[in-house]
Amino acid sequence: MTPQPQSPMRKRATILDVASAAGVSRQTVTRAMNDMAGISQETKERVQKLAAELGYVPSRFAKGLVQGARTSVGLAIPDLTNPYFPSFASSVVEAATQRGWNVVMDDYGHGTASAADAAARLSPQVDALIGYLAPHADEVQTLMGRRPVVSLDSPATEGTAGGISFDYSHAARLGLDHLSTSGCRNIVFLDSNRGGPSGGRSAAAAAVAAETGIQLTRIQADPSAAAAREAVTLLAAGGIRPDGMLVFNDLMAAGALKALQEAGLAVPGDCPVIGMDGIPLGELLTPELTTLSLDLRAVGRAAVGLLDGLLSGAIKDRSPEAFLTLRHQLVLRQSA
Repeated sequence: MTPQPQSPMRKRATILDVASAAGVSRQTVTRAMNDMAGISQETKERVQKLAAELGYVPSRFAKGLVQGARTSVGLAIPDLTNPYFPSFASSVVEAATQRGWNVVMDDYGHGTASAADAAARLSPQVDALIGYLAPHADEVQTLMGRRPVVSLDSPATEGTAGGISFDYSHAARLGLDHLSTSGCRNIVFLDSNRGGPSGGRSAAAAAVAAETGIQLTRIQADPSAAAAREAVTLLAAGGIRPDGMLVFNDLMAAGALKALQEAGLAVPGDCPVIGMDGIPLGELLTPELTTLSLDLRAVGRAAVGLLDGLLSGAIKDRSPEAFLTLRHQLVLRQSA
């Protein structure tokens, strides 16, 4: 019977599927796919042809055991133009290189691309994958099969082997408490309009404000400095004068600072501003940006360390130990 090509939603073909279709042992498939001696050229070509028809791609981790290849890790990043992601990527590469691993990176945040598209490109090349994958984390793990996936900023309920989430409630409480105790009563939360996992920041800010009785007005913009600047300019033109501002990320906070200054509002005198993420850009702004900071080197090390445990078997897939939660710290500078 001629094997049927896989549809995108079908389970990924395994070495056992190829062995069954070819009527050979698993060991024979391994020899054929790794161009090893011990089988005839005819058998090798037949197995390779069937593997191609079934869409079977050997795990690079398994090939590494046979061939002595280095472990290769995929890194899926949504937008390298945002300074947060190069900083994170650098930390992953550093931690992976220390283990002798290769890193293959895919920046998928352009056009209609998604994390699933990035995983489809990376899958034939890598033994495991790290990335910002929501809302496609489940799909990515299915595509990767038994190879472990570590998803960042995704709910722990999603079906990846492991993950790292961030305690946005803690971050929102730190930021709003600081603004409130500084005398702010009309606080604006400048949010991203992209939705997805970023909604965790918005929901956390709203919940903390409701719990503490803080008046919080939410406005949205694309997560860029230029869009944030335009949104705050329109806010000021509409006669709304916030006396405190919490911003979705530091890049947007840079645009907000510019707009507030252009509107004649002093920062922090008239309107303290707090960003989020802790990218190095914040220290180069005037005034220097107060931020809810993540230690990006620590995030990268945690992701690679978690992946190392999953690959070695020291951490079981989808176990409580495979999901970590990291917290932001309030770094006080001149803007608040």
